[in-house]
Amino acid sequence: MQKHYLEDLIEPIVTKQGYELVRILTIGQANLTLQVMIDKLDGTDITVDDCAKVSRALSDMLDEKDPIENRYSLEVSSPGLDRPLTKPAHFERYIGYEIKLETEEKVENRKRFKGKISKVTNDNVVLVTEDEEYTIPFALISKAKLVITDELWEEYQAAHEVADF
Repeated sequence: MQKHYLEDLIEPIVTKQGYELVRILTIGQANLTLQVMIDKLDGTDITVDDCAKVSRALSDMLDEKDPIENRYSLEVSSPGLDRPLTKPAHFERYIGYEIKLETEEKVENRKRFKGKISKVTNDNVVLVTEDEEYTIPFALISKAKLVITDELWEEYQAAHEVADF
């Protein structure tokens, strides 16, 4: 089963439902789980109803196409506060935020980085750590996610305040 094949099947359905596909993961071996992570295009929070809606749409297609040989469970979830960054647009959206990033090959003798995104170009993300600035090609990034900082938590809380009546 190829990751790109699953993306090609899943992404159009997620998009048609009005969401963005963040990531697809297969987890486990004996009890395989297909995890589909979605986000809203307008930046508001994903609800359980959103996940259920996408899950129903995906289940129908997955039953018909049967792209996974063994039994598996489908899990549709939100990216959460420490969301993974999987596309150049995600990195652009979070310029100035702290992230953790891993590369498939060494970049300037390192494979793991923690720093703030300072710039995003067509092919690279520029990350500023405590001591240096690194230009990391998107093609080499194997994992990246936001780091939950006080600043990020405060922004989240401010966006979710409920007015007292």
